[in-house]
Parts: sequence; C-alpha cells; structure tokens
Amino acid sequence: MEQSNKIPALRTIAMPADTNPRGDIFGGWLLSQMDLAGSILAQKIARNRVATVGIEAMTFYKPVFVGDEVSCYTELVRVGNTSVTVLIESWARHREKDDTVKVTEGRFTYVSIDDNRKPVPIKQE
Repeated sequence: MEQSNKIPALRTIAMPADTNPRGDIFGGWLLSQMDLAGSILAQKIARNRVATVGIEAMTFYKPVFVGDEVSCYTELVRVGNTSVTVLIESWARHREKDDTVKVTEGRFTYVSIDDNRKPVPIKQE
C-alpha cells in the first residue's frame, strides 16, 4: 500500500447492518465513511465548520465484505477562498489476512460555513 502524502483519517469495521440486500457492504456506507474522513482534514484546514458540496471522480475498485477493516486516508488537493478539496482513498483488510487493497477513491469538496450555514473565507496562514 502506498500512502506517500496521505494522512490516516478514519478506521472502522464493516458490519452486517452495513450490507445491501445481496450481503455486500453497501456503497453508500463506504461513501459516508469517506465523507467523514475528508471532513476531518477539511475542518482542520478551514478551522471552521464545513459542509460537503461536491464529490467528483468517485471510483469503486473492489468490494468490501462484512468484517473487513476499512481505513480512509486523505490528501489535501486544493484550498480555495471558501472551499477545501480532499482526495480520499479507502483501503480494506480482510479480517483473516494482513494485506490491504484499495477499494475506493474520490475527490470531495467542502465549504467553510458560519453558524448560519453561509460560506465564509478560509483564513490561510
């Protein structure tokens, strides 16, 4: 696994309640884990509340199965006036193996918002 500039942001276990009707882990569950992971980095950069405003280039490479350990890694792509774009990769490790495989990746964009949910500039140092 290569994670050169990537920051470990979230690790969780895929559970039976996270499956689709066929018994595989539901893509929406994985997407929500990635969104949580990306928001951690976006909030750190914005030093403020953030809202997800876009997901681009989302790719599912491999399935995730019940019991797999899922780790999400983030990498800062861009900081704009009010937005932060984050590349997020998800890797899975089968519960009985040591190797990991990349299962998804995507670019998520977050906007820094105030208490009224209005965009506010990101203070860059």
